[in-house]
This record gives sequence, structure tokens and C-alpha cells, in this order.
Amino acid sequence: MANSNGYTADILRVYRGTFIHSTQQTAVEILEDALLGVDVKGKIAFIGKDSELDGLSKKFGFSPSEITQLAQHEFFMPGMVDTHIHASQYSYAGTALDMPLMQWLCTYTFPVESRFKDLEFAQRVYTKVVKRTLRNGTTTACYHATIHTDATLLLGQIANDLGQRALVGKVCMDRNNPAKYYKETCQESQEETCRFIAELLDKKYPLVKPVVTPRFAPTCTGALLGQLGAIAKNNNLHIQSHISENAEEIKLVKDLFPESKSYTDVYHKYNLLTDKTVMAHGCHLTDEELTLFRETGTSLSHCPNSNISLCSGVLNVRNVLNHKVKLGLGTDVAGGYSASMLDALRRALDSSKMLTIQDPGHKTLTFEEAFRIATLGGSQALSLDDQTGNFEVGKDFDALRVNVTAPGGPIDLIQSDGPKILLEKFLNLGDDRNIVEVFVAGRKVVPFTEPKPE
Repeated sequence: MANSNGYTADILRVYRGTFIHSTQQTAVEILEDALLGVDVKGKIAFIGKDSELDGLSKKFGFSPSEITQLAQHEFFMPGMVDTHIHASQYSYAGTALDMPLMQWLCTYTFPVESRFKDLEFAQRVYTKVVKRTLRNGTTTACYHATIHTDATLLLGQIANDLGQRALVGKVCMDRNNPAKYYKETCQESQEETCRFIAELLDKKYPLVKPVVTPRFAPTCTGALLGQLGAIAKNNNLHIQSHISENAEEIKLVKDLFPESKSYTDVYHKYNLLTDKTVMAHGCHLTDEELTLFRETGTSLSHCPNSNISLCSGVLNVRNVLNHKVKLGLGTDVAGGYSASMLDALRRALDSSKMLTIQDPGHKTLTFEEAFRIATLGGSQALSLDDQTGNFEVGKDFDALRVNVTAPGGPIDLIQSDGPKILLEKFLNLGDDRNIVEVFVAGRKVVPFTEPKPE
């Protein structure tokens, strides 16, 4: 589409129809009969009303005949953001949910993760998990890999090649008494983390970045935590880890770090709580700890499927929101048995209702709030909301084209419903069959047919 009216990038695509997203002020904002243009850089060039077509077409240099019209039961929504997923655990997702966290790690997780020194195995698993999450509508994922640097670099390459926006972390752990075969020395972990960061950044992948990844306090010495905090600070990098998932874990942290006031204080002491940090779970965080999260800008990833599946606890999301802590959703594969963010959203609603059953005065999470947490909230939790999370001019076009009445899909419409009802039905009943197309930074990545642009 030619452009000669001063706009700095040519228009690649223009869509007309319904767009549903969140803003900071509104959990669900519906734009009906809207026009949205995507430029050749994959960014949203304009959003306007259909009545503004003539002016927009002249300003941005496109022909009305080139507009893609959405069908009656279709809408665009932002891509979903998975703020916590273990790519290396995908091979046994849906199984091995019969133990609490610490026993589960030793029995199932560490033996599987140790296999990722085999790059052929890593290639198979990582390709499948990236493809699956993209099909499920996850346009951005924050991945834990394993302690193996080369396999973790491979995960970054696969995410880049398939077009997913990703934060990728080489797991760091220099203490693991129950499974001594799966750990590093403090020096190895530091050196390999630096090698991973340098080599991944050297690739200059546009959408894939490194994230400093201490597994969690029980598997890291204070010396390693301190080194990782310094590496993240010196390179201005994201940080991810786990916190306050279950009672046994919290007790272990208290025994290992008796000088710290709390689990949160352990990470704070080693400079690991920043405005680019996301901590998973937090089921048992105190109000004092949540205050420290807010003061440091640290985010929380709510992983309700895993919290329930491993009988770890139930996060009081309302209390987190009341403390004004940044909050996203995570599938937490494979503690969470599903790699679908739709499942994470539904489990978040269920968990909130469980708390309301226990306390009728509890203010239950709404589906609108859950939608925002799964999209804009996730981008804020990962400090990527300047790039993605909703439909704002200048942001990347990370989007799902949803057809509520997709052939063979799970949703039956009995009557003519408005867009908000269609959104609610999709969130509660829909699956990947309803996701017709997935775009990341303007590139169509699902179906897996469009070649990567030069």
C-alpha cells in the first residue's frame, strides 16, 4: 500500500470490525466498526472509526478495497502473555501431579530437566512447546529453560524463528542436595549465565531477550543470588524466579536464610527485586511483603493451575491488586497441566470463587479483570507494556483474530449476542479452534504458513 502523505512507514494491512482490549482505566474496552492499520514494521499505525475511512485512507495511503473485513462473530483481541512457563517441562505436561512441590521437583522435574544436555531432545521439546503456545494464543512467553546454556540458546532461536515474543532464562542453581546430579557450582552458574546473555544478545533477535533466572532461593546460595543480582543490574536485564509457593518451601527458605526477615527479603537483600522482576506464585506472601513488591516495582505471576494441581495454595488476587502490585498470569507448565492461557484465566476465576466460598465478603475476580490480567497485565508484569498488551498507536500488533463460531469449535450460539458476550463465551468456552490467526509484531505466525520476512 503506497503512502505519500508524510507517514514514516507504509501500511501493510488494514482491518475493519470489532477490537476488544484493556486500558489502564477500563478492563474491557470494545471498539465496534473500527479501522486499525498495521505498518510494515508491524506497529499499529492508526485506530479510527469506520466513518473516518476517507480521511484515514488519504493520510496513510491505502485503498478502501484493500481492507480486510472481519465477519459477524469475529473480533481481534490482544495476544495473551504467559508470564511464567517452564519450556523444559512440557514433555510431561498433563501427568505427574500426585505430589507436593518439593517432592515433585525431585521425582519428576530434575530427572527430566537433566536430559536437556541432549540438544536433539531439547530441539524436539522446545519446538513443540513454542508451537503449542502460539496456537493457544500466547504471543509473549517468559520461559524457564534448564541449567544447560546451549539448549537454552536453542530455545531462544526457536522462539525467534517461529515468531514468538519471549524472555528466555538459563536456570541457575548451585545447591540441590536431594538431586546432586542436577546443579552447577557457583562459578559455573555465573560464567554460563554471562555466556548465555552475551551469545543471545549477539544474535540480535528482535523479539527474544535474556532473563536472569535463579531457580528459587532453596536451590541457590547467597553468593550466587548476589552475583545474579549484579549481572542483572549491570546489563539492565529482566529477572524471574519463584516465591512463597507452598508452606514446606517457605520453611526451607527460613532455615537456609535465617538472617532474612522473610522470603521476599532474601531476594531484596541480593538486589533481585526490581521493576523488571517477575516472581511466580506468591500464594503465601504477607501484606508487608506485598508492600515491598510495590515499592520495588516487582511483579507477580499468578499460576492458579499449578497452585491447585500441586496443592500449594490459593493466591488472593484481590489483595494483590489492592496492594497495587503488577500482576500477570502464568500457565506454569508442567506444575500447571495446560499450556493454554485460556485455562490459566479460567483457573484464576475458579480460585477467586473458592475464596468467596470460604469468605462471602471476598470480592470475586470478574472475567473482565481476568482478561486484562491475561493481556495488558501480563505485558505490564514483564515491563513490556510500551511494546505490547493492547491496541494503542505505536505498539506492536500482537493480536488474536477470534471467530466465536469457527467450524468444529466448542461454542454454539443460540441467539445474536453483542461483542462483550462473545468475548465472555470465548474466554469461558473457547479453545485454539476459535483462534483463526495469531500475529506478533504484525507478522502472521499462526497458521504456520507465512514465511519469515527478509
